Amino acid sequence: MPTRRKKSSNALKPTSKASEANNRSDRRMRDPSMAVSSSLDGSHATARTPITARPHSNRLGLEGDGEDVELNLLNSEDQIRAREGLDSESSENHEKRPISAKDKRAMALLSVLYLIQGVPLGLALGSVPFLLKDHLSYSQLGTFALSGYPYSLKLLWSPIVDSVFLPSVGRRKSWIIPMQLLVGTAMLYIAYNVQRLMDDPATHVNELTFVFTSLVFLSATQDIAVDGWALTLLSHENLSYASTCQTLGLNTGYFASFTVFLALNSVEFCEKWGIPHLTLDAYLKFCSAICFAVTFWLVFFKKEDKEPETETDMSIKAVYKTIWSICKLKHIQSLIIMHFFAKLGFAANDAVSSLKMVEKGFKREDLALAVLIDFPFQIFGGYLAARWSRGDKPLRPWVIAFWPRLGFCLLAALVVYWFPAPPISTSFFVFLIAYTVFASFSSTVQFVGISAFHTRVSDPLIGGTYMTLLNTFSNLGGTWPKWFILKGVDWFSVATCHVTQSSLDVAVKECVSDHGKATCQELGGECITETDGYYVVSGFCFLFGVAFLVMYIIPTARRLQELPTSVWRVKMA
Repeated sequence: MPTRRKKSSNALKPTSKASEANNRSDRRMRDPSMAVSSSLDGSHATARTPITARPHSNRLGLEGDGEDVELNLLNSEDQIRAREGLDSESSENHEKRPISAKDKRAMALLSVLYLIQGVPLGLALGSVPFLLKDHLSYSQLGTFALSGYPYSLKLLWSPIVDSVFLPSVGRRKSWIIPMQLLVGTAMLYIAYNVQRLMDDPATHVNELTFVFTSLVFLSATQDIAVDGWALTLLSHENLSYASTCQTLGLNTGYFASFTVFLALNSVEFCEKWGIPHLTLDAYLKFCSAICFAVTFWLVFFKKEDKEPETETDMSIKAVYKTIWSICKLKHIQSLIIMHFFAKLGFAANDAVSSLKMVEKGFKREDLALAVLIDFPFQIFGGYLAARWSRGDKPLRPWVIAFWPRLGFCLLAALVVYWFPAPPISTSFFVFLIAYTVFASFSSTVQFVGISAFHTRVSDPLIGGTYMTLLNTFSNLGGTWPKWFILKGVDWFSVATCHVTQSSLDVAVKECVSDHGKATCQELGGECITETDGYYVVSGFCFLFGVAFLVMYIIPTARRLQELPTSVWRVKMA
């Protein structure tokens, strides 16, 4: 694709849909206390970078690289207009204007495109780690966890996606079409090799990691282009529905690949309800066919409108220069440090707790059901959290929610320690659902609070760049510890292999590494865990989380929150 350094108003797109309200400052005054907005602005937005949406996480422990997505529906356009002080007549006319057939078709297309990117995320971050748990050590699972990293690093190549394209194909279609073709091809490759890969995953863990990392990278790149296309697909008065499409599509794809697939992949669940058993290769082939069909329709039946040119420089060099200018601000550096370590206190719970419950006998389909039940509570909880986070001190609920969230991490470790022998009772299952809902709410409050703060301090002239940068570091704070946490579970575990020979119990050195487990199995022995590294890592994370909260986060949050808005502005050349 030839590089085209085009002048356009759409160079950078906000990372979170909550950030889109920043771009309104180019046209009208807005209330600085506004916390979260689901509304997308029109094509007058400044440079655009991708959304950094993280797939929905189960609050029993699956990593919450995805706290962003579920809150896109929190505030309606009407609430935003009311806070911005727009005249009632204009707002009333907006409410009464029906959605055109063209916008309805555009909304359907956006929902399908977001669904396509949700499918690989649900597999890589959701169901596949649970399928691999019985065959891989935690260190190997840590290697596979690297596959989710590209979705938190889209800022690195988003300016390229925005600036390089084929004019004859279309600015967004130039990336969406090849990315979806590659996604479909990668899923077909996995489908036809799934028997070989999943029968002996320990041998093929590197290949599995590479394939799913590529899949997530392709989906992340498609997401950048789709988010940019949303601003021109919909008419100006219906741009707020773009975030609705993103929430509906991405969550549908994610849950289809995680919650629904885990249930239908369970032989016990299918026999209980009398439904056909769904294999991973069949599901991948079905998703690949949908991906190819949608791409075929885009190529031959959907024309992309040309975006108008403006005076905004969106060259790759200009975008990266803006990002560096933001990073040089001292208070931004303090915020980055806070983001980088803030989620370490929850890292063990997010990465390992649910896997440990499955290891103790919690059925995967029951885990998926608990997450499914939790989802509507997250939407409602997000709405309540958004109301709480409004005002001039949005970091206050973010800081307060640290305490219950850390408490739920401690509770999760205790639940794992005293997990009952299967089958679990109905009362205990209800307790797990209640725990999931409340833990999820504390996480949701934090997301809304930090998003509100990002919205308030971002420079409206470069809101997309600002929000993308801040959310990238926020996302990385929950992503980078995962590999170390999973490795640490094995590092701190002490297990020995006991083999009964001639009525004598013979202890073989260790039974933690893959080699040790294989040796024990060859001897016909049993691995006995003497020290579970999960509790060691969980204790370290909890203590670090409390100490970092008291010693750094609370004083830094207070100081940053009291700074005037003017100090967050970047002096542009």
